[in-house]
Amino acid sequence: MKDLLFYMAPMEGVTGYIYRQAYHQCFAPMDRYFTPFIAPKQTGNSGTEARSVSISTRERRDILPEHNRGMRVVPQILTNRWEDFLQTCGILKEEGYREVNLNLGCPSGTVTAKKKGAGFLGEPEQLEDFLLRVSQGVEEMGMELSVKTRLGVEEPGEFENLLRIYNRVPLKELIVHPRVLKDYYGNKPRLEWFGLALAESRAPVCYNGDIFSPKDLEALKERFCPGQGLERIMLGRGLIRNPGLAGELAGQRPAEISRLRRFHDLLWRGYLEMMGEERNALFKMKELWSYMQELFRADSRLLKKLKKSKSGQEYLETVEEIFETGLKN
Repeated sequence: MKDLLFYMAPMEGVTGYIYRQAYHQCFAPMDRYFTPFIAPKQTGNSGTEARSVSISTRERRDILPEHNRGMRVVPQILTNRWEDFLQTCGILKEEGYREVNLNLGCPSGTVTAKKKGAGFLGEPEQLEDFLLRVSQGVEEMGMELSVKTRLGVEEPGEFENLLRIYNRVPLKELIVHPRVLKDYYGNKPRLEWFGLALAESRAPVCYNGDIFSPKDLEALKERFCPGQGLERIMLGRGLIRNPGLAGELAGQRPAEISRLRRFHDLLWRGYLEMMGEERNALFKMKELWSYMQELFRADSRLLKKLKKSKSGQEYLETVEEIFETGLKN
């Protein structure tokens, strides 16, 4: 049986290069790491034809080759303007990238209100024109295009037409999160529609959604055996909760506490170095602990103490206490 491929999902504010580096050093390496989305900004005079795009300092820092050594990284782009997408591809190509991913899955209201991310799915005619233009441009640049999508905006039946659109362009891969926009992260993944993607997509299909344990993966494999095309899994929230998840899914033992501590310390030092201020590094670490806390036996008192810590010393002392409680079985 062919081994499954595992990907790290793009999670805004979470899976930046500091996280990817620390993860790659400590845990089962991912087959691909997708960056949090790049949202190109238009520059220049709107009254002229010549317009260009720029990406932020943070976004550029995240895709620098020296920050991604040894990893197969795929930058993700969030836009509904094909010109902006292709210009961003040009920036990425200069940094050595040959594959880009289009974000059609983000459910955030600030994104979807602008008809971007999963909001773009509600404009199928515009989306089809976008993809036809982008796929041609990407091919001419010697690059490849993949898409990360939801099933639609309101109803999963929208996916039938979306899949027809995706099949019109030469995608390297179609990553499907089988929820609609209005689900956000509620309701259960609508697996019957993922089955449609496996059966009818011209591009290889990757599954994304609610894989939190080996049992979750086994249930998915029972429904869609590898012979049906289930060969790729993207891990998001489940991986951030338990960084050892990919190893467990591949048959390895759960991550020991010493490895989790090394991972934590790499993250803390990395964020301190990048941000220069304890306050900002604390914010990043507390966000990660909102996921990782479920691994530990720490009680609510300790977790509340962590959340309220205001200095690096106070934070690290509390982290020491949390690690001393040990891991849940």
